[in-house]
Amino acid sequence: MCRQFIFLKRQKMSINCFRTTKVPLQTFASISRSRDSSNRIVSVFGRKSSLSFVTLRVVSSMAYEKELDAAKKAASLAARLCQKVQKALLQSDVQSKSDKSPVTVADYGSQAVVSLVLERELNSEPFSLVAEEDSADLRKDGSQDILERITKLVNDTLATEDMLKAIDSSTSFAAPTLSTDDLLRAIDCGTSEGGPTGRHWVLDPIDGTKGFLRGDQYAVALGLLEEGKVVLGVLACPNLPLASIAGNNNNKSSSSDEIGCLFFATIGSGTYMQPLDSKSDPVKVQVSSVENPEEASFFESFEGAHSLHDLSSSIANKLGVKAPPVRIDSQAKYGALSRGDGAIYLRFPHKGYREKIWDHVAGAIVVTEAGGIVTDAAGKPLDFSKGKYLDLDTGIIVTNEKLMPLLLKAVRESIADQEKPSPL
Repeated sequence: MCRQFIFLKRQKMSINCFRTTKVPLQTFASISRSRDSSNRIVSVFGRKSSLSFVTLRVVSSMAYEKELDAAKKAASLAARLCQKVQKALLQSDVQSKSDKSPVTVADYGSQAVVSLVLERELNSEPFSLVAEEDSADLRKDGSQDILERITKLVNDTLATEDMLKAIDSSTSFAAPTLSTDDLLRAIDCGTSEGGPTGRHWVLDPIDGTKGFLRGDQYAVALGLLEEGKVVLGVLACPNLPLASIAGNNNNKSSSSDEIGCLFFATIGSGTYMQPLDSKSDPVKVQVSSVENPEEASFFESFEGAHSLHDLSSSIANKLGVKAPPVRIDSQAKYGALSRGDGAIYLRFPHKGYREKIWDHVAGAIVVTEAGGIVTDAAGKPLDFSKGKYLDLDTGIIVTNEKLMPLLLKAVRESIADQEKPSPL
């Protein structure tokens, strides 16, 4: 266990984070778990009967209320930090846009904000965080300038939130101040390995870094695993229009469109969307109900380096899909799919690539709680209990219940076609 202490100006804050997988299970403490004939605990996610399943759904939705509030706040604040960095990037000259340092600043800053907010909002309960970044590069010689930039950015972001909270509650305002060492320790709270037991937060601080650099789509993706199962997910998508992007092949919004979406879901409670920078009431969303594949549209990665576009095209042709693909970066695709902007999402990485859990945990539950299905290319559910990586068959496919059998058939046939030896 990592139990680290950060001393802040005018305020003392401790960061309690696990570096191992041995995290006590707390969420279902109020649920009496039965045992089968071999004396093994029956999974709380099992469907032993329709009555017990309904009861679980009700209890679980209440059990994660505190965690959901914390996750929404953490992702929203991290997104605010990223928006500030991206705005400065896009206002700079063209040559500087090839510089990777802006996304580095935003990546580390986003992870630090999420780590600190989770610690604060969860009342200093020790927590395990599986995240993309660690502080190794920031501790190297010559990194002091960028480390100080990140620290200032995080301090400014948290101070703004604390000031607004003080105004709302009519209390005095005294912003805590993080040092560079405090920031490094906050980032390193994300070095947990995850695993099949206990509770693990899973974070991609900026999912879609190339989209971020282009000024296009990216997401702050935060999820929660309980005993290897996804139970909560939040997607903050700063550049995703609130209106549907169906048929919008370049994923750009018009100047009149309101942008910035926050998607969130907890197990058994459905998926909701609300404006990212607004206190407007969230609306419940559902995946597309399209049954005829000819009427379906599909999402895939913007970058050809991230997914095999030719395989996706073959699958679409076998299904009879007429609409061109909608190509966007990041887990914003999961969010858009959850509200019915499209009916299918296809992801087929190049051979040798291993999927990381932070690229799919939050998006997966956002879609499944909206009525969708997320599987690998063989139709098996994604298994997030094996640590940082997903061991899966070929790729990931997402759609609704009606289209899934047809999609699986088209996937099998297209993969088989590609594996056939080419004629001499």
